Amino acid sequence: MIILSFESSCDETSAAVLSVDENGFTVLSNVIASQIETHKLYGGVVPEIASRAHIEAVSGITYQALDEAKVSLSSVDLIAVTAHPGLIGALLVCVNFAKSLAAANGIPLVDVDHIKGHIAASYLTADAPKPPFIALALSGGHTAIYLVESYVDYKIIGTTRDDAIGESFDKIGRIIGIPYPAGAGFDKLSREGFILATGDEKNFYKKYRKSEAGKDKSMLLPSPALHDGSLDFSFSGLKTAAINLLHRFEQTGEPFDKSLFAARYTYEATEAVAGKTAEACRRYPGLDIAVAGGVAANSHIRAKLSEVSAQNGVKLHLPPLSLCGDNAAMIGAQGYYEYRAGRTADSSLNASALDSIV
Repeated sequence: MIILSFESSCDETSAAVLSVDENGFTVLSNVIASQIETHKLYGGVVPEIASRAHIEAVSGITYQALDEAKVSLSSVDLIAVTAHPGLIGALLVCVNFAKSLAAANGIPLVDVDHIKGHIAASYLTADAPKPPFIALALSGGHTAIYLVESYVDYKIIGTTRDDAIGESFDKIGRIIGIPYPAGAGFDKLSREGFILATGDEKNFYKKYRKSEAGKDKSMLLPSPALHDGSLDFSFSGLKTAAINLLHRFEQTGEPFDKSLFAARYTYEATEAVAGKTAEACRRYPGLDIAVAGGVAANSHIRAKLSEVSAQNGVKLHLPPLSLCGDNAAMIGAQGYYEYRAGRTADSSLNASALDSIV
């Protein structure tokens, strides 16, 4: 089967071509038109600008994806498109483009939940997880833990009650001078802070809490892990406390090292994610863990979750960095399973800003 897929939930326009057979998926092309340079001017994504950029890009990247895959449109067996959740104007661009393409060429169409798509990125790896398994979605718009009961049936077992982990990194990163998107820069700065605190370039994370910087009460920040017996998070408290701390440093003139601040922030966020994941493993013993989304590229989270999986005797499935961000290949992978489950769409398909996983 040949699948042509589309993604435009936020600020990347993407088209991909996949082939799938008894041996699994092969990504024949995965074209991404990024808008990062445009939105850097504003310190974050401007929805209307994003929508217009998708309109300008979608046709060209479709031709490019087909050309790179050496596949003609007449050979495509299925079209998959992200329809929810995301920025409504951005979603509508590829939803309407995909609907038109499918109708004009008599090709079956499936709509895909963006979060399911992120988790499906792991299906494109050599050692793909098989349901049931535990999945973490860590991104700019989502922070949640799922029980993946089948390739198409998901159950939320933990979520953020306010802000997402990626959004919190972006906002705090912007305040301390890291250009948007702040993820990679925050990761690097945190590493520098961990090493500065411990003097160890290899075991810095394990040694951090016992270091002088790790015990420094002038940089106390709350954990975003809720202590109410749930698997839920609250990143707004961590973010607000960090902003207040930065304001205090500014107002008092008290010197502080940005790298040590970034390390403390990253440590609290990482420990929260790891702690809730470990608890999920205790509640659902023996299930593998899959991590997805843009924040799944964070080196500290990847390393800590590797420890959690090893301690619980389960596998950790991490997509390559190239598939952590928004892309159409992951949408094609999930689209295949939606199609197999008989969940096809027609010309009445519409975009929605709401998550379909409840």
